[in-house]
Amino acid sequence: MRAFVTGAAGFIGSTLVDQLLANGADVVGLDCFTDYYPRAVKERNLAGARGHAGFRLVEARVQDADLGAILADRTHVFHLAAQAGVRKSWGRDFAVYSVNNIEATQVLLEAARGVSSIDRFVFASSSSVYGDDVPLPMREDALPQPVSPYGVSKLAAEHLCHLYHVNYGVPAVSLRYFTVYGPRQRPDMGFHKFLRAVILGEPLTLFGDGSQTRDFTFVGDAVAATIAAATRGVPGRVYNIGGGSRVSLLEVLEIIGRVAGRRPVIQGDSAQKGDMRHTYADTSRARKDLGFAPAVGLEAGLAAEHQWLVGIL
Repeated sequence: MRAFVTGAAGFIGSTLVDQLLANGADVVGLDCFTDYYPRAVKERNLAGARGHAGFRLVEARVQDADLGAILADRTHVFHLAAQAGVRKSWGRDFAVYSVNNIEATQVLLEAARGVSSIDRFVFASSSSVYGDDVPLPMREDALPQPVSPYGVSKLAAEHLCHLYHVNYGVPAVSLRYFTVYGPRQRPDMGFHKFLRAVILGEPLTLFGDGSQTRDFTFVGDAVAATIAAATRGVPGRVYNIGGGSRVSLLEVLEIIGRVAGRRPVIQGDSAQKGDMRHTYADTSRARKDLGFAPAVGLEAGLAAEHQWLVGIL
C-alpha cells in the first residue's frame, strides 16, 4: 500500500499513520498544523513516524499542496484532515469549517478523480451528521439532520464523496466515527479533559445533567476499521464505526474514578448548543463488509488513555 494520509499529525491520523507503517505501507502524510490546539502536541504524535524510512511529511493545507505530484503513485487516500469541534463551529467561525471540511474535501476529490492508481478514497466523517431525530441504534440509511454546523460540514463532505463516486468513479468510502477516544486524544475532547482534571486533582466541568449517552470507540478499533475500509469497503457506501460502549457521561465518570483511583470533583454547567443527546451505532454493515469487530472495551480503553496522559503531564 502506498498511502496518502491528510491530518497525519492529529489524534486519529497519527495513530493511523503508525499502524500503516507497522503494516509495511509507504506513507505520505499531510498536515497544516492549524492552531486549534498546540503544535507541540501534534509534533509529539508524529515522533515515531518521523523516524521511519517509509514516511514523508508534507506541511501544507490540502488546498495548497501539489496534489497531482503527491497522488501520482498513491494507491490509497485517507482523508482525515478537518476542523474539529462541535461547540466552536457556530457564528463567524463556521467559515473555518467551510474551508477546512468542505472546500478541502472537494479539492482533494477533484485531484483524485483522474488518478487511476487510487484503489480507495476513505473519508473520515462523524456521527454528528445524524442529529437527534434518528431512531436508535443509528443506521446509515436514516435521514441525517445535524444539530451543529460542524455536523453540517461533515455531511456536506460526505455528499461530495458520493457525487464524485457517482459521476467520476472515485472509489470513495465514508466512515462515521462515533466519539473516538484513547491515547493522543485531543486536549479539547471530553475524556482528555476529565482524565487530566482527575490526575491533577482539579474540578471538571460536566455539561448538562450527565444522562446523555455516547457510543464510545477506542482509537485502535477506529483505525482498524479505517484500514479495513481501504481494502474491503464498498465504494459509494457509508459505514458506522462505533465501539459498542454506549454509556452515560455519569457512568463514564464512575469508570474514570476507578481507573484513576481518585473520585472526580464535578462542576455542573448548562448543556451546550449542538451537543447531541444520544448516539448509538448500528454497525452491522461495517461488520459484514469490513469484518469490523471492536476489541477494546470502555474501561480498558480509558485505562490506556489514563496511562498515556500520566506519562505526558
